[in-house]
Amino acid sequence: MAQSKTTAPPVAVDAVDVAKNFGAVTALGGVNLTVPAGTLTALLGPNGAGKTTLVRIIATLCRADRGRVAVFGFDVAEAPAQVRARIGLTGQYVGLDDALTGRDNLVLIGRLAGLAHRRARSRAADLAELLGVADALGRSVRTYSGGMRRRLDLAASLMTNPPLIVLDEPTTGLDPASRQQLWEALAGLRAGGTTMLLTTQYLEEADRFADAVHVLSHGVIIASGTPSELKGLVAGRVLEIRLDRPDQADAAVAVLASEAALAAQAEPGSGRLTMPTDDGADTLLSAAAALRASGITIADLGLRQPSLDEAFLALTGPATGAAQEATAPAIGARP
Repeated sequence: MAQSKTTAPPVAVDAVDVAKNFGAVTALGGVNLTVPAGTLTALLGPNGAGKTTLVRIIATLCRADRGRVAVFGFDVAEAPAQVRARIGLTGQYVGLDDALTGRDNLVLIGRLAGLAHRRARSRAADLAELLGVADALGRSVRTYSGGMRRRLDLAASLMTNPPLIVLDEPTTGLDPASRQQLWEALAGLRAGGTTMLLTTQYLEEADRFADAVHVLSHGVIIASGTPSELKGLVAGRVLEIRLDRPDQADAAVAVLASEAALAAQAEPGSGRLTMPTDDGADTLLSAAAALRASGITIADLGLRQPSLDEAFLALTGPATGAAQEATAPAIGARP
């Protein structure tokens, strides 16, 4: 009886030992990254970690000094036209012509990509409806709000229905309602099989939507896994305390340090304290006893799993500034 063979899932992006220097600055120091087709993969890291440089290389906007990157099997250096035909790119800055209407911007991009005029207009209307800018499609882009411009820019990247969307901080500048609307649209695309590579400054987006998260620091990937797996790399639980009086937060931090040897962090102005712990119940009891003995009253306390923000900070440490990527233009930036 013949044995059945298992087929590995197709790979949308395969980056091997990718390195890039800008003069004496190392932006990428040998990155290995695999993005399975049909998934949403998030790249996280402090400013200057190398995220935008890596995305620019994948999108054929920048050449690596070392290593190889393939998109759906096409080498980005040897077959850039085939790669570009399979990527929709939304950068940190909106790349639209203010003098044109929203419709004309989309139709122009569609026509440049080879769509017939009628098909480009139809596609523009469909995407505008999907992303909530249909009512403004006939207006000049210079009249759009920041959130509307961001959604129109995303629509432009989707005009050719690419199998891979590269999203470099796509929700920057959007209010919470617009962010939610955008993610609902992206969720629909993802359900249809579109692969997404995301960089974001909103860690809760990666926590909520990403299948896999890769954390970059100083040009290398220092941790990879699902959001839950990355949270598991820091202390097993977090003790969270909410005080009756927010003005006692600093005093509470001092009491916990001196009386219970606990390193708590206070959220400014909120009266909320947090601290990682490996022995949750004992830490909770010690903290409660120390605060009670000092006359500091607690409104609520409990144990929870670390957030992705806390895992991120534990993995990367304090941000060191944007020096590493300062010489690499942001995607969509105009000279």
